[in-house]
Amino acid sequence: MKKNLLTVFSLAFLLIAGAACSESKNESKATANTTAAKTAKSELPNYRYVDIDTVLAKYNLAKDYSEEMLRLQTNMESEAKRHESSIKSFANSMQSKYQNNQYTEATYNQDQQKLQQMQTNAASSLDKLQRSAADAAMAGEKVVQDSIKNFIKTYNDAHHYEAIFLKAATLYIDPALDITDEVVEGLNARYNKVKK
Repeated sequence: MKKNLLTVFSLAFLLIAGAACSESKNESKATANTTAAKTAKSELPNYRYVDIDTVLAKYNLAKDYSEEMLRLQTNMESEAKRHESSIKSFANSMQSKYQNNQYTEATYNQDQQKLQQMQTNAASSLDKLQRSAADAAMAGEKVVQDSIKNFIKTYNDAHHYEAIFLKAATLYIDPALDITDEVVEGLNARYNKVKK
């Protein structure tokens, strides 16, 4: 019986020791996997990305063009209101003259033509302002895009990345690869130097 008991204890010991070794090996594998993941993360691939929305929101040149577009929009709205007020005032004056029988057929026709000419001039003036604003917006957009592209080329000449992506073109990309703040800082430093 002692032999049997000794054999059972020996077997139990071997099983427990084997299980402990197995757990130790599993823990070592888990630690190795974690270390490998950390190492892989520190060795980032040779590409980066830029969030263009952030660049456009923070780049002083883009902000200046945006402010210019708002100014042009405000001018257009003011011009439209001025024309509308002028036309409305003249139309009210015509209505008053008509109700007070102050018109002859010739003077009424003259005022009617004048009102039509005012409307035509207003439409023409607003159309011209809209075209001018659209041209300015396109020109400003081109200047900003060219400035960003030129800076990225210069930036990459110093950093030697294989690619610099737009964040919007990806479904997921590691935030550690984000160079947006560096790009904004470099763009603004370059723009402010030129501006002064």
